[in-house]
Amino acid sequence: MDRKNEHRQPDANRDPMTGAPGAHPLGVGLGSASGATIGAVVGSLAGPMGTAVGAAVGGLAGGLTGKGLAEQANPTVEDGYWRKHYASRPYVTPGTPYETYEPAYRFGWEGRGRYGELNWADAEPRLHADWRRAGGDSRLEWEKAQPAMRDAWDRLGENYSRENI
Repeated sequence: MDRKNEHRQPDANRDPMTGAPGAHPLGVGLGSASGATIGAVVGSLAGPMGTAVGAAVGGLAGGLTGKGLAEQANPTVEDGYWRKHYASRPYVTPGTPYETYEPAYRFGWEGRGRYGELNWADAEPRLHADWRRAGGDSRLEWEKAQPAMRDAWDRLGENYSRENI
């Protein structure tokens, strides 16, 4: 078999339990945890049983919300897009490998999932704080990372209602 012309499909991020494409365990997990906490607090007004029921219902609702937010971006598609187009961006230093900018792009598309209800001006300070805490796998300081992050954020905003994001 000639493998030269074999076309590889991008990873569909399949759900490990159902096999459905577009699994986003981080979004589901974060949504479930926050939903369960809120549900337990609200449910505690009805006593111990209310706490348990509130946590279960809140966890389910939060998980579904988290999955919906996470599905705004297909990480495989976004990474492929930026890998192909990053070098043409005005903020990229010529000759710099994609891997230098990749964490900032990822932060931008993931940030849209975390803070998508906000506009960029309101989300940026939160992303900046997140970058300081978690940006350890990048060689970019905030001033260099921010334009790439904003680019990825804006791309999802433009494509939010399209199926191919």
